[in-house]
Amino acid sequence: MIERDGEQSGWFSRLKRGLGKSAGALSEGITGILTKRRLDSDSLEALEELLIASDLGVSLAARMTAELGRSRLDGEITSEEVRRILAREIARILQPVAIPFEADASRKPYVALVVGVNGTGKTTTVGKLAHGFRRRGCATIIAAGDTFRAAAIEQIQIWGERSGAEVIAREPGADAAGLTHDAFRRARSRSADVLLIDTAGRLHNRSDLMAELEKIVRVLGKLDNSAPHSVLLVLDATTGQNALRQVEVFRKICGVTGLVMTKLDGTAKGGVLVACAEKFGLPVHAIGVGEGIEDLQPFDAERFAEALVGLG
Repeated sequence: MIERDGEQSGWFSRLKRGLGKSAGALSEGITGILTKRRLDSDSLEALEELLIASDLGVSLAARMTAELGRSRLDGEITSEEVRRILAREIARILQPVAIPFEADASRKPYVALVVGVNGTGKTTTVGKLAHGFRRRGCATIIAAGDTFRAAAIEQIQIWGERSGAEVIAREPGADAAGLTHDAFRRARSRSADVLLIDTAGRLHNRSDLMAELEKIVRVLGKLDNSAPHSVLLVLDATTGQNALRQVEVFRKICGVTGLVMTKLDGTAKGGVLVACAEKFGLPVHAIGVGEGIEDLQPFDAERFAEALVGLG
């Protein structure tokens, strides 16, 4: 759990700012619904529609309004009270999945495959994860598996320099599965603690690109029948409900084990993380609210819930 002092207080401030659009939309909507300060059937229906429109999911919206209906119907209630009840319900959903990303020291190298659609921030996420592992003293190697984009190779090499992680790269257009094979062999020969594998962004509805991802997984399995040990799906919060479909497809193709959500600072759709957690129950390892090297942090359910509804 993230402590509420020092450096992490600064992170919470950034989280609140990052979720400002999401929190603002929810807070303004709730305030508008409760203009009479009395909760009636019309305001309950409007509140349910607001929660669904905020990408929090149909299930949470129905449960939240049902609870309010049982306990507060025809009674007075303030916007802040509703937001506090909502924050508690969101935190209840998120707490079981708020699991920091750690490498199992008994597996060397610990292999983490990072996947997702185009533009979600996979390469940056790999770099930030490498930075975190290096800070903890882990010997870390990065495989520049996004061989389709020369810019991605250059970007990951810069992250390698910043973090002190070794980068295994090939020329643009090289076979990604072959590069993965070489990177694993290198990591094993160097007794590296962690191998982070970047991959090309691929649309979840492109069967040819997904087949290549399956090939990478097969190659790793031949080298170590327990690898990859983690498959991290990077989701872009701005995609809203489409994130749910991405989880479904990538989970089927490559056995996603955990989620990282980025770009929470650029959207009013931050609630989709709650919908993902409730539907899939996958660990949410980290969230990103900026481009800085420290702007990817372990996921804290209570703080996220407070920031999402504009509390704290």
